[in-house]
Amino acid sequence: MMDWTDRHDRYFLRQISRHARLYTEMKTTQAILRGDRARLLDFDAAEHPLALQIGGAAPDDMAACARIAEDWGYDEVNINVGCPSDRVQSGRFGACLMREPDLVAECVAAMRAATSLPVTVKCRIGVDDQNPAEVLPDFIDRVAAAGCEVFLVHARKAWLSGLSPAENRDVPPLDYALVHAVKAARPELTIVINGGIANLDEAASHLAGRDGVALDGVMLGRATYQTPWVLAEVDRRLFGEDTGAPDRWAVVEAMVDYAGRQADRDVPLKSITRHMMGLFHGLPGARAWRRTLGEEARQSDAGPELIRRAAALVDLCEQVAA
Repeated sequence: MMDWTDRHDRYFLRQISRHARLYTEMKTTQAILRGDRARLLDFDAAEHPLALQIGGAAPDDMAACARIAEDWGYDEVNINVGCPSDRVQSGRFGACLMREPDLVAECVAAMRAATSLPVTVKCRIGVDDQNPAEVLPDFIDRVAAAGCEVFLVHARKAWLSGLSPAENRDVPPLDYALVHAVKAARPELTIVINGGIANLDEAASHLAGRDGVALDGVMLGRATYQTPWVLAEVDRRLFGEDTGAPDRWAVVEAMVDYAGRQADRDVPLKSITRHMMGLFHGLPGARAWRRTLGEEARQSDAGPELIRRAAALVDLCEQVAA
């Protein structure tokens, strides 16, 4: 979710679900250790529970970043062993680490020694010509032996040669049954499934015992970004909170207020509204909402009131449709 799940997107999503755990974009160890940490790591307190996802392969650096994550106030630190981009491969981290489970285990051990935060791993089921049925169980066993208890598994291979990162999100076939089989054989581990899950009904089927085995969690990526209202029933259906569903118009007002605060920090409106395009997906007026935000938020004088004005167009279209 590089360039997608930044702090503005996470604040927006938190207005829809209070309990879903949010993950940052992957931050490399070198960026964290040598870059502008405030720009890279700052977040709004409303974003909790929040995990920092780190890309790297040097145990000492990973440990240092885990300490920083705890000092910064994150709730979890997650190792990315799933990203297939060329830049990640050249840095010897991301999905290519599926070939080096012992190195991932070293990173986990070093990080656990450095922080009291949960250290989790997000991985693929394999890469290139690896046999997932052999590779994934072995990878998880080796890394679990180092102290990792939570694995978020993107249920498809990554092809590091021949497919782009975008193609790697769609082309390799999904193998949900393998992930369920891993959980069945390792009930003591927390196994979260990711990949191609589009709605809460699908998510609930994995949690209720799809393939005869109930998983411990579901990670939604593109579905959450493209159709964010998919989270609207999460708190009630999956967390048992009986306080009523969120309201889109309340979300709009919260984001108007947020955009105003960010404007005081010289954050352009477009940096916030680009994440909000799918808020009214499927409703009359959704196109007018997207067009207004897409065209006008880029103007140098665009202010938070634009969000409210774009929402008013949705309201007008709904009245006409009714």
